[in-house]
Amino acid sequence: MPPRPFRIDVPDSVLDDLHERLDRTRWPDAIPDTGWDYGADVAYVRELCDYWRNEYDWRAQEAALNAWPQFLCEVDGVDIQYWHVRGRGPDPHPLLLTHGWPGSMFEFLEFIGPLTDPAAHGGDPADAFDVVIPCIPGFGWSGKPAERGWGPARVADALDHLMTAELGYDRYGAQGGDWGAIISTRLGAAHAGNLSGIHLNMALAGPPDPPTEADEAALASRRAFQAQETGYSNVQGTKPQSLGIAQADSPAGIAAWITEKFRSWSDCDGDVESRFSKDTLLTNIMFYWAPNSIASAARIYYEARAEGGMGRGAGAGPITVPTGFAAFPGEILVSPRHWVEAAYNLVHWTDMPAGGHFAAIEEPDRLLQDVRAFFRRVR
Repeated sequence: MPPRPFRIDVPDSVLDDLHERLDRTRWPDAIPDTGWDYGADVAYVRELCDYWRNEYDWRAQEAALNAWPQFLCEVDGVDIQYWHVRGRGPDPHPLLLTHGWPGSMFEFLEFIGPLTDPAAHGGDPADAFDVVIPCIPGFGWSGKPAERGWGPARVADALDHLMTAELGYDRYGAQGGDWGAIISTRLGAAHAGNLSGIHLNMALAGPPDPPTEADEAALASRRAFQAQETGYSNVQGTKPQSLGIAQADSPAGIAAWITEKFRSWSDCDGDVESRFSKDTLLTNIMFYWAPNSIASAARIYYEARAEGGMGRGAGAGPITVPTGFAAFPGEILVSPRHWVEAAYNLVHWTDMPAGGHFAAIEEPDRLLQDVRAFFRRVR
């Protein structure tokens, strides 16, 4: 089915229901002075939800999201929501930007102007891109898969079909972090002939076998993350619907679950609002609340396990397409350069001075410049 124009238009009844639920939230107790030690800080989430109820302006955010051309396209039986903005320059290069969890396409909103019209933002017109920014199936206003099997490999196949068969691009680049990095990697494994290159800000590359003493610091970081930060993944990878029922009923529950990750996984030194305003946090959360997609989004973890895990997977050897990597110091999954070099055709590497897992929002200028620099080499 060909692409069809789309606009986000949340009914007033959904917003009224949101406000009523926020008013009726039953808050748990908390041990005094524990803050975020036990998970989400009840006091901060109450403050965020009070702002959501009384000050947050969804209609202003909705208008900003709708300011760029947006579409739905049915691929493999599921609608994909996406921005598609043509570049202004001598030869715009197609670029697919894919988000992760608990993010959304909103992460890339501020990239659209500089990437598509660099001259208007102080850049070189030769760096112009045709930008395609989808919501992963099950996320946001994309369709919710009604059958098993929509793991990252199938998502990658669907996005390649969108780029080539539906939008008519013979060759394109891909960028992403989190699931966007995994999906971009799988594009590189399964659809290398269609790709000019992939740019990542997260990789699940592993150490050599056996690892050397020099690998120990990265392995210790990985073990600490596994021990302290993967409860969410184990739940969403095994019993996502049990949690989804609770979250679909409670906006405060979604706010707590997602905001805790933005604090824990970012380079914010414990102060979430040093990196993300309340408006930023809540607009991203609205991609899960308004279309009731919190449960369908979480299922990608279950489906990834069914595919064989969240790594490069699918029995693929080293990724042969040219690969660029932006290494942010606060990234939750540490991947030393020689690990990435063994897994990818690494032609570009940048050590960033600041930023964490949500690089597109935390350090948008640095990530933007690195994307431009990498694709100058391969476009």
